[in-house]
Amino acid sequence: MFIRKRIFASQTNQFLRAMSMYPLELVEPMAKDLTNYGFEGLSDISSVDEALQKKDGTALLVVNSVCGCAAAMARPGTKLALQNERKPDHLYTVFAGVHQAATARAREYLLPYPPSSPAIALFKDGQLVHMLERHHIEGRSAEMIASNLRHAFDLYC
Repeated sequence: MFIRKRIFASQTNQFLRAMSMYPLELVEPMAKDLTNYGFEGLSDISSVDEALQKKDGTALLVVNSVCGCAAAMARPGTKLALQNERKPDHLYTVFAGVHQAATARAREYLLPYPPSSPAIALFKDGQLVHMLERHHIEGRSAEMIASNLRHAFDLYC
């Protein structure tokens, strides 16, 4: 059993390496920055569809990335915003450049906005109601991003 688990873990890591534009060792801590905070990682098309087709409640989707603005502003700002009294019912994340098919599918739900990473989207009852694109994130502090998101949470959650 132990050997089978190690083989599966090894195969999973090889799959991630083959599908990712980045080394697994680089992206794993960046992904865990959100998943350890309660976000569900969406790694394939079906998990994205299942999450974002829900027609009741609110959901926050973070399109994670390896760029500096994701690390310095998007992820910390999002986590800071979640300390708000009102917050989304569900927390999801996809990782651009890592889970490419899942990210592409998630971006279909973000239309008419163009592909952007990082990006932060709020859905209510299956509809996109608030969006922060990369150009809303770059050059802004985590606190500014959190303030923007808290306002959206107060309106929609």
